[in-house]
Amino acid sequence: MKVARFALVALLSVSSNAGAFTHVVRPKETLADISKKLYGDATREVLLAGANALDAQGGSSIVPGMHLVAPANDWHKVVPRETWASIARDFLGDDSRADFLARANDAIAWNAPSPGQEVRIPYVLTYIAAEGDTTLGIARKYLGDQTLAWEINTYNGRKEWKLLRGEVVLVPIAKLDLTDVGRAEASGEEGRRREAGGSALAAQKKAAAEIPQLLGELRAGRWVEGVARGNRLLASADLARAQLASIHRALVEAYVALDATAQAQAACDDWRKDDDAFALDPIYVSPKIREACARSR
Repeated sequence: MKVARFALVALLSVSSNAGAFTHVVRPKETLADISKKLYGDATREVLLAGANALDAQGGSSIVPGMHLVAPANDWHKVVPRETWASIARDFLGDDSRADFLARANDAIAWNAPSPGQEVRIPYVLTYIAAEGDTTLGIARKYLGDQTLAWEINTYNGRKEWKLLRGEVVLVPIAKLDLTDVGRAEASGEEGRRREAGGSALAAQKKAAAEIPQLLGELRAGRWVEGVARGNRLLASADLARAQLASIHRALVEAYVALDATAQAQAACDDWRKDDDAFALDPIYVSPKIREACARSR
């Protein structure tokens, strides 16, 4: 089913954002300051807010020492026999996005890229729709032009402008250029990523601290915040399988509460894969969750 396939891509879309890096908030910095510093454009603060779920549930503020995900494009060097379709499939989750990928590189999809050519991989923002949202409004907010809503619709395999509450929408940012300061921060982050040892332990410690917060958000009924935190945690490398299972289990609950059936089914698939003790005990698991998991693959 096409809708389910795109929903699954939405859950895993952050894996295509290898170009993103971490910015540590300094004293007195605002999102606009950071945006101006990294992108040369203060209005890009909406991307920082969206990438870090700071605009969910009425918004939240930043504080010194906070680690923010800084959206950025990634780059790929073409190897022999690669096409726009194969690159789109590998990095954007579906070969139907070949046209978008080619346009992002000022090319056309029926002319294959040349071996050795470096191509830009768009950053993909995951957006959880609120009541009354439309792709027109999302395009206006994140792309600066509501007439680009057709690109969001095409990228997500949809035709309607109107969105349902809890629906996952992928917002591809085709060209996200960094300033010299931004490139220096990104380069330093990439260097840290290549350091041997310690990265898995650090990611697992971070997840151990945040999973209780995720569960607390669900207990309080803050479903959108829980979805945002859960997907941010899934972007961390080298999490333990037990941690992955806990996160997927929490996402199932959140998506069920948001009536996002396809997303709940996909999250249940991942929960089943990562939990050797996977069980749908009717004493501990609600009927809606059991129903969503019964429909998953």
